[in-house]
Order: sequence, then structure tokens, then C-alpha cells
Amino acid sequence: MFQKTRKHRFSQFFINGLSQNSPGNQKTNWKSNRRPNYRLKVKMVMRRVDLRSDTVTKPTETMRAAMASAEVDDDVLGHDPTAARLETEMARIMGKEAALFVPSGTMANLICVLTHCEIRGSEVIIGDNSHIHIYENGGISTIGGVHPRTVKNNEDGTMDIDLIEAAIRDPAFEICYPTTRLICLENSHAHSGGRCLSVEYTDEVGELAKKHGLKLHIDGARIFNASIALGVPLHRLVQAADSVTACLSKGLGAPVGTIIAGSKSFIAKAKILRKTLGGGMRQVGVLCAAALVALEENVSKLEGDHRKAKILAEGLNKIKGLKVDMASVQTNIVYFDILKGSNFTGNSPMQDSRSAWCNNNARRAIQT
Repeated sequence: MFQKTRKHRFSQFFINGLSQNSPGNQKTNWKSNRRPNYRLKVKMVMRRVDLRSDTVTKPTETMRAAMASAEVDDDVLGHDPTAARLETEMARIMGKEAALFVPSGTMANLICVLTHCEIRGSEVIIGDNSHIHIYENGGISTIGGVHPRTVKNNEDGTMDIDLIEAAIRDPAFEICYPTTRLICLENSHAHSGGRCLSVEYTDEVGELAKKHGLKLHIDGARIFNASIALGVPLHRLVQAADSVTACLSKGLGAPVGTIIAGSKSFIAKAKILRKTLGGGMRQVGVLCAAALVALEENVSKLEGDHRKAKILAEGLNKIKGLKVDMASVQTNIVYFDILKGSNFTGNSPMQDSRSAWCNNNARRAIQT
């Protein structure tokens, strides 16, 4: 993944000065017939490129200045003007009636699931490789009493429509089964290498949800990346969803925060749950100011991130013992496999590199 701060992205070569046998700071007469008694030493300097995640970004100077001068008030009471401005802007971008700023994507997804599934024992249909199911500590179950009904994720992050429909519980057997109330999608799909769900697919799932009286939630942690990669306006991409989240601290580069968007009545309930979960903050405009800068300055840079991800993937694919599925590199995530029989062993430098995680024989990202 690529950071929004673009310093030291690639290795550089430079002249490292004179060797120890050089005359130091003495001036050299380059026109002299006498050959100078020194040698130039060329050194390759490897600069560390941190590709663990797009969450390791640092606020830009513009963001820091905006944070320092942000107009603030108590957002728990609904009076912070900068938070209100961000929420209004994000609701407009996402084509929804209202929006709410929360501290994290995990809390945002939890709030959305709990708002849609108000009755304990409700069931949500969700991908078996989705972020909500794998990486959010089981919060929908432990806190909300919501039962996850998993459907196999395909390699592209989708779930087969017929499998989703087959997973919907028959209301006639409610005495035995949980009640299906929600379907969740993830776009882009992190575990599938950042692949994007098409607007046509999302619309089809939305129609299925309506047919059965269910709600549709989109975990849009990287929804801006999906919108850019697909060439589809964000509001159109999430049109079928009853709720959607968008992370501000990943590719957009803001330091903190996720936005929830939905109807006014949905956001009103979500705001209460935010308080219940400890997510209400006071002078939160300090954080929202950075997010506003991110929307203004960094959305247009995502296309460049995607382009660099492809360059990285192509380079990794040329290394003997590594393999990248190039079809999976659609946004800013690159997965590569270490092939069996390769020279990358437990004693190799690859083993010493830090990574966001390792999954069996696959690495998500590296720090060289």
C-alpha cells in the first residue's frame, strides 16, 4: 500500500563524496596536468520504503495547519462547526441524507450493523473473508448479539447472488433460526487484494435485499479507491446501500476517523450508538479539519497510488521465487506469494522484513 506522504519512495543513487585518501576540503585544480590523488566512491543507498499499510501515513503540513486553526466546539452536543462541515460534505459526496464522524472504521461498521439489527439475535449475511468477519474482533456478536451468516467470498471479493439468497433465513422458521436483517459488502475488498465490486453487482445485491425486506451495508474503508479505479462517481457506487462507511485515515491520509453515511433517521440512531460505544468526542473539529484537507487535496492522488502499486507488482513478479496475481492489483494493495522451493527461507532477508501480517505462505506488504 502507498502512503500519502511521498518522500523517499524509491531507492536512489548518489555520489557519496571522496574516499579517505582524498585531500579533504582542499580545493582541487581540475585544469592541472597532474592527476589528483583521489578516487570517487559511488555508493548505492537503499532508502526504507514502508509499505505495511496505507494507515501509516503522516499528516501533511497543510493538515497540521488546518488542525491548529480549526474552529471547534462540543461535538457530543452537536455544536462543533468543523465536524458539521465535514459531515455535510461527506453526505453530499456519498449521495446520502446525513453523515456522522466516528473514531475508527471498526466502530463505524459495528454501529451500522447494530443500528440495522436492533433486535439481539438478528443475523447478518457477510463474506467469509470480509474485514468485519475476520478483523473486527467479533464485535457484532460480543457487543451486539448479532449472528454472522458467512457466504464464501470469490477471488474478486464478490459473493454469488444465489448463495446470498440461499443464506437468507425463512421467516416461517423464526422460532428456530436467527432472523436475517442485513447483507454486508466490502468495497474495495482488502482480503481479495483490493479488488473492486462493480456498481452493477452492488445494485444487484441491493435489489435482492429489497426483495426480501433486508438492509444493505457497504464497508467502504477504501471506497474512494474503488470509485477512482472503476471510474464511477462515489455516490453512484453506493446508491443501493442503506448505509456506507468511508475511512479517512487510509489512502486519503488524514490522521484519524471514519464517516458513516445514510438516511437522517439512520444517522440519528447511529449517533446514539456512537455515544454508547464511547465514540463521542468533544472538540473533534481538530481531527475533522485534517479530513477536509484530505478530501480537497488527496482524492486526486489515489490514481497515482494505483499506478505505483502496479509498478511494484510488476517488479515483484520479476523476482525469482515470488509471484503476484496481476489481475488482483486494481487499487493500492499488492499481495505476493513466496513459491515453494524458492530461495526465500527463514534465514533470508525477506524473513526479517516487517509486514502487516503473514497468512500461510503469502505476505501482504513489505518494508525493505
